[in-house]
Amino acid sequence: MHHAMEQKKETFQRRMETLNLRWEELSIKEAQLKAHIRKFEQFIQENDQKRIRALKKANKERELKRQRVRELAKAKQEMAALRLEHQRLSSKLQDYSIFNKYLEKVVENSEFEEIHEVISRYKTLVSMHQDLMHSAQEGQEKIERAKARLARYMEEKDDEILQHNNELARLQMRFDRARSDVIIWESRWAHIQNTAAKKTLLLGTIKMATLNLFQIVSKQLKETATVSLEDTHRQLDMVRGGAVPWPAGSTELRGLSLRPRQE
Repeated sequence: MHHAMEQKKETFQRRMETLNLRWEELSIKEAQLKAHIRKFEQFIQENDQKRIRALKKANKERELKRQRVRELAKAKQEMAALRLEHQRLSSKLQDYSIFNKYLEKVVENSEFEEIHEVISRYKTLVSMHQDLMHSAQEGQEKIERAKARLARYMEEKDDEILQHNNELARLQMRFDRARSDVIIWESRWAHIQNTAAKKTLLLGTIKMATLNLFQIVSKQLKETATVSLEDTHRQLDMVRGGAVPWPAGSTELRGLSLRPRQE
């Protein structure tokens, strides 16, 4: 069994060596095949690039040819337009020749020596005229802006005047009401003053009558009391304590009460 196993092992090793050799040969052939495939793909790619370049070149040449055809057609159109313009300018030159003759006569009869001097002078005058027109326009615009500002200012002031007039009317109404109140209060004050004057006169009469009674009572009782002339209440107390009749000729005091006035 051991000998048989050794033989099988040797046979297996030989077969493995044979397979390894076959595997190496296949690897070499595979590498060669891949190299051939890469070369073939590179060849195909180069051919495709050449074909694409050829197509691009052909397309570019066709586009260049079409562009040249278009440019040629455009040039022909421009040539025809230039011929028409030349004919128009030639006709206009003939029409304007009279102005050239006129300018020549102007040069002959003026201080100018060349026609271009006349034209230069004309351009200068035109430029000055344009400047003056521009200045006039700016001045007009400034005037318009000033008018607009003035209108706004007048509108604002009108509003202020209207507000002041309203305030003045309101104040005038208050003044009229105050003046009416003043008249009413002046009337009341005059009435109060008149009433106070009457009451003051009445009070003075009462004080004088009281003083007269006090003096009469003092004479009849023959008593001398130290009472102030202004102490009317004390005088009335003294008169009431004396209980004297009314003196003759004192009828103006009969309607007066001899009781002290309660404050």
